[in-house]
Amino acid sequence: MVNDLKQTEHQFWRLSPAQAGDMLGCGLDGLSSAEAGERLERYGPNSDAPPHAVGPLRAVLRRLLEPLSLILLVAGVISMLTGDGIGGTIIVLILVLSIGLDTVQEGHAVRAAEMLRRSVALKAEAKRDGVFREIEVDAVVPGDVLRIRAGDIVPADALILESIAFTAGEAALTGEPYPVTKRPGVPSDPDERSNVVFRGSVAQTGEAIAIAVMTGPNTVFGAAASALAEAHGRTPFERDLHEFGLVTARLTLALAFIVLSIRVVAGRPVLDSLLFAVALAVGLTPELLPMITTVTLSRGALRMAGRKVIVKRLASIHDLGAMSMLCTDKTGTLTSAEITLARSVAPDGSDSKRPAELGAIAAALGGDRGSLDAALVAGAGHAAEGWSLGGRQAFDFSRRLGSALAVSSLERVLIVKGAPEAVLELCTTQRHGTNTDSMDKAGRAAALAQVHALAQEGLRTVAIASRPWPGAPREIETEDELDLVFEGLCAFADPPKPTAAAAITRLAHAGIGLKILSGDDPVVVKRLAGLVGLKAERVLSGSDIAEFSDEALAVQVHSADAFGRLAPDQKSRIVKALQASGEVVGFLGDGINDAPALKAADIGLSVDSATGVAQAAADMILLASDLEVVADGVEEGRRTFANILKYIRMGASSNFGNMLSMALASVVLPFLPMLPTQILLNNLLYDLSELGIPFDCVSPRATARPQLWSMRRLVRFAAIMGPLSSVFDILTFAALIYLFKASPDEFRTAWFIESMATQILVIFIIRTNGPPWSDRPDPALTASSLIALLVAMIIPFTPVGTWFGFVPLPAALLGTIALLVVLYLVCAERLKSLAVRPMVRHVSRRYRRHRHEAGA
Repeated sequence: MVNDLKQTEHQFWRLSPAQAGDMLGCGLDGLSSAEAGERLERYGPNSDAPPHAVGPLRAVLRRLLEPLSLILLVAGVISMLTGDGIGGTIIVLILVLSIGLDTVQEGHAVRAAEMLRRSVALKAEAKRDGVFREIEVDAVVPGDVLRIRAGDIVPADALILESIAFTAGEAALTGEPYPVTKRPGVPSDPDERSNVVFRGSVAQTGEAIAIAVMTGPNTVFGAAASALAEAHGRTPFERDLHEFGLVTARLTLALAFIVLSIRVVAGRPVLDSLLFAVALAVGLTPELLPMITTVTLSRGALRMAGRKVIVKRLASIHDLGAMSMLCTDKTGTLTSAEITLARSVAPDGSDSKRPAELGAIAAALGGDRGSLDAALVAGAGHAAEGWSLGGRQAFDFSRRLGSALAVSSLERVLIVKGAPEAVLELCTTQRHGTNTDSMDKAGRAAALAQVHALAQEGLRTVAIASRPWPGAPREIETEDELDLVFEGLCAFADPPKPTAAAAITRLAHAGIGLKILSGDDPVVVKRLAGLVGLKAERVLSGSDIAEFSDEALAVQVHSADAFGRLAPDQKSRIVKALQASGEVVGFLGDGINDAPALKAADIGLSVDSATGVAQAAADMILLASDLEVVADGVEEGRRTFANILKYIRMGASSNFGNMLSMALASVVLPFLPMLPTQILLNNLLYDLSELGIPFDCVSPRATARPQLWSMRRLVRFAAIMGPLSSVFDILTFAALIYLFKASPDEFRTAWFIESMATQILVIFIIRTNGPPWSDRPDPALTASSLIALLVAMIIPFTPVGTWFGFVPLPAALLGTIALLVVLYLVCAERLKSLAVRPMVRHVSRRYRRHRHEAGA
């Protein structure tokens, strides 16, 4: 029977109470204590499985076993063992700091399921042994007959058996901003859920008797908890770092092994060869990458905090910049989540203030202070001034209307407002200017046609009627609500935010598509999509999504920008379908129903007013629920990525080229081209020159489109810029050997100066795609680079230089080196456009339906 329940999970609202009883194997009069105990054993407790906790040690080990981390750890240990204690210690400390910061950021999603459980009712009222009694909510089982009253939190997904004026607030579950009326009976619309209540929703008014069908993890609420308990896969940034680490590890090991093997075979000293190969491996290792990444991301997080975005997971900053598709809930993100009066319509269809003014008077004097009454009062200004309450009949959910007797110094008026179908039945005339006309069946049909037309625009309507009150004020009776004058309709909407359309346009210009994923009515979603500038010709509903296989959904998801009546798992299915078609997907939501999609997305965004569950599942929290804030965050994410990419470019160009030259020279020269200590000094000074990268400026062109690393194109960049550096190294070798007849010490000193100058100065060329003089670096990068260069130029001519084996050089040799450096920089600028353009792969819905690689 457990399997039967799971198969019925998404269709039990289509069952009659008798069919539900048959499926559950019980009657509709409740369970005995013995039956309940047996079912509790069979189905398990009505609670969610605790999330799988990852301890700090395991989190640290997972990061430490990444290829790049292992390379750095091995390089640091070997450096310390071979005498470079300071350099090795610095490498290990950088690694420890990076892993520590990442580990501290982890753990928010693990606690999300616990927040879910705390927000659910602790007690439930179930019929056991023929009597309603309070039981622990964990003890509710399928087949329990539940009594739910106003203020209760619904303990299970249940089918309504009886209801009295019962409404439930499902905003956190479905996105529907209005209280939903619940009544027994299978709805005619397959997407409607008016005969069921969902675990975690809140009873607003009235009372209902319902039979529990789904409990624990099988409920809509439980599905959200289960999704949060699942392990989060690697993000795009983490995948890219992992791949980069593998490439670096293979290259480092291969080059070091080849150099060591050739030198040993050639009969060179084994110990010198081993130390040189180790130094070469350390020189190829991007030991500052964790620090550059952490500092850059942390600095990005601080800037984003200034733009009202709180970052919970540092890597998500890059992922936000890489985002190519944003899926968003409707209520509170695109809309204001505040019901407003959109129109006041006379019986003839024209706009008229009178229906809204009468409705506002009734709402102010005798309303229920609900969202619609508040919208009437706010929308009609000071209409109630000068009026007092003479009597009232509260809103009756069974009759679907309420009334108030308004008294002023000039007149007494009975005002009735409620569902159009209910109010129209009580009207015999309708307002026509200052006069009234009779209202027959055709008139009522015309009024209902107006209601339908407004509904097609996504507007919810309330009918207003009145009649003069002839006698003294008193409480209203049902018999008084007859022979009414139909005054017109008040139409309500949850309007889009004023900034929504502009923000969507801004995101589109940045290469980011947007889709609305809502639990609300598809008609409402369609209207909103049209208002904010999205494709509104086709809106897919939850029932449509249920019919698609995952493969079909990956195709159909591109045919619509708006989706309505979605269950939580359907939102996550759409997110995964977009990911399968090549998109980097962000999701913005604030409800319990958004938690699975927030977890499935590459980047989860929530708002400060969201449920605790949504905030815990998200990677970032927006302090302002506005898409403009998302657009600002995207800019920061791309700026952060651009600066990280600069470090990768630099390591893949001159640094790689110099190590390649060093490896070749060590094979052909009768002496080591550079001593191991000189290599490590070279590497240390070069790393110091790059400390200003996290603070560097980024051109608007670099943040114009979503970007991800492309390892294939990164290798191509290294294959162009690295050998270019090696060519000038070889020219330097030739000049030193054949022109200046340099000794081994002079050779090493000259090449050390040349390699430092080329490595550091080329930073100013490859840091930007344009000419370096048109995009100036930040002073911090300029200072760190030039100070490191100055130190490198001075050391060989000081007593400290003798410690490293350096000797002073003649002026002619220094002039030749300077000329070669200038020629190298000119060639690097010329070849840069060929190497830099394909550095990233762009992801943009506007230019393709599936991800493809394109030039920058």
